[in-house]
Amino acid sequence: MTGYSGRMSLPPELAARVRELIRVPAAAEDLAKLFAKAGYEMYLVGGTVRDALLERGGGDLDFATDARPEKVLEIVRGWAQGKWLTGIEFGTVGVMRDGHRLEITTFREERYARDSRNPKVKAVATIEADLSRRDFTINAMAYKLPERTFIDPFGGLQDLAGKQLRTPLSPEISFSDDPLRMLRAARFTATLGIEPAADLAEAMRAQRSRLGIVSAERVRDELEKLLDAPVPSRGLDLAAETGLCDVFLPELPALRLEQDPVHRHKDVYRHTLAVVDRIAATDPPGEPDTELRLAGLLHDVGKPATRRYDPDGVSFHHHEVVGAQMAERRMRELRFTNEQIAEVSKLIFLHLRFHTFRMGWSDSAVRRYVRDAGPLLDRLNRLVRADCTTRNPFKARQLASAMDELEERIARLAAEEDLKRIRPPLNGHDVMQHLGVAPGPVVGEAMEFLLEIRLDRGEYSRAEAFAFLDEWARDRGLK
Repeated sequence: MTGYSGRMSLPPELAARVRELIRVPAAAEDLAKLFAKAGYEMYLVGGTVRDALLERGGGDLDFATDARPEKVLEIVRGWAQGKWLTGIEFGTVGVMRDGHRLEITTFREERYARDSRNPKVKAVATIEADLSRRDFTINAMAYKLPERTFIDPFGGLQDLAGKQLRTPLSPEISFSDDPLRMLRAARFTATLGIEPAADLAEAMRAQRSRLGIVSAERVRDELEKLLDAPVPSRGLDLAAETGLCDVFLPELPALRLEQDPVHRHKDVYRHTLAVVDRIAATDPPGEPDTELRLAGLLHDVGKPATRRYDPDGVSFHHHEVVGAQMAERRMRELRFTNEQIAEVSKLIFLHLRFHTFRMGWSDSAVRRYVRDAGPLLDRLNRLVRADCTTRNPFKARQLASAMDELEERIARLAAEEDLKRIRPPLNGHDVMQHLGVAPGPVVGEAMEFLLEIRLDRGEYSRAEAFAFLDEWARDRGLK
């Protein structure tokens, strides 16, 4: 590709291709004309330009301008069909027009003080100065409207074509401005399939501890975006190799267990990355299951703490129990929601249950598996399938066949019984009325007893339930 920078003209054929790729909605054209009439510049910027050049569908449209926020509000008065000001202290005004969400930000730069968790925002005079403080060259391109002039002072188009990740200024400056950019580098490696420049990766290693000043919420959001990538392992591996994970997810590099020359076992770290990628590959396009990918990422984190050597080899007894607890702690530190934490930790706790099925399960065991998984059943089965990364074709077929059989058993029982509503035919009120007891532990114990019968036997009638309840009560001297 021909070299160029700044506002230099692109070769005619390349300029035509850029114009073809960057399709500008009428609302954006109208907005730019309003700003031009008022004497201000307007540019499409950042991910909006990058995604257009990659022929990826975008959502919001991001703009940069030399107009201050108060002037932006004045220009869009009467034109905008809606607006929001949640980002105005950082120079951003959001407007809605013809179904498009348009975010307009005054030229600016953001920098973190050495020990501050909050960046300082400062206005700058030109689009080039604004672009110079953006995270990567592929996000430091702009498209001036309404003139349709392509601005690329740092060679972002070349880097995009060459699949290379670089920073506009030195990576040391870029990562000092905002340490979260190191994790964003890992995310773009995964989402765009690009390779970090050597100096960028080295700067990540040198400045990884700076990530500690970034809020847990921002780190969590970036981790979720990384996990939602088509091939998450690329970004996860970069974060681990550069030591970035040591700061926010030390459980992942800890899976690089030292191999004992006698008691060898599979590479748990590489296995984990493979599991996450396998889950990602089975998600519907555009619908990543973030919580399931998190479960895949953390499902074996209990192994280092439970590794034991015995005459038969290496074992990790109860690593699912320890792992569920570790995952819960880590997710709380990263400020995941209670619902996410509950789902992920439960999937990890249950992910080994399937393997006892291969030794033969009764119908009651299948019912318990369904009952314990609850609404997570399908996701649990997907995690189990993804957890099979063996290179032994025979073993892989055995595991797949066993899971097929289990799912067929579940389907058969579901056709015969209402497995999603596994419960005894009596409720707590029935128990209290029949036994003449008040609300309390006795009622819970009785219901648990009746539920165990339901799991063992399948469905039974209310008359049978009362008979079982009478026998249970007599054994306890209640009736």
